[in-house]
Amino acid sequence: VQLQASGGGLVQAGGSLRLSCAASGGTFSNYAMGWFRQAPGKEREFVTTISWNGGITSYANSVKGRFTISRDNAKNMVYLQMNSLKLEDTAVYYCAGGNYPLAIGSQYVYWGQGTQVTVSS
Repeated sequence: VQLQASGGGLVQAGGSLRLSCAASGGTFSNYAMGWFRQAPGKEREFVTTISWNGGITSYANSVKGRFTISRDNAKNMVYLQMNSLKLEDTAVYYCAGGNYPLAIGSQYVYWGQGTQVTVSS
């Protein structure tokens, strides 16, 4: 499965962005999907995950109530709606596919190339 993330950019604090992740080359609906991020000088961290059918979602405490993950299996897409963005949300965001909707990056098999999100004051 190949994953391609897009939708990043520069946004002011308090603004919104919607990231997309397009999957190809496999049966997308078989996989849980997650979003992770990595800020400069920091380790990669879990953001959110969604089960294969969307029935289970989980969020990092830092984004809960502001970010929403969703998926469209018919289009092989997963989305991350990010609202009320903060300076500390600045990072490269990666989508990932795995067997279970877990918060552990090592459990994901497939990774996209990342898209930069920069939040300015």
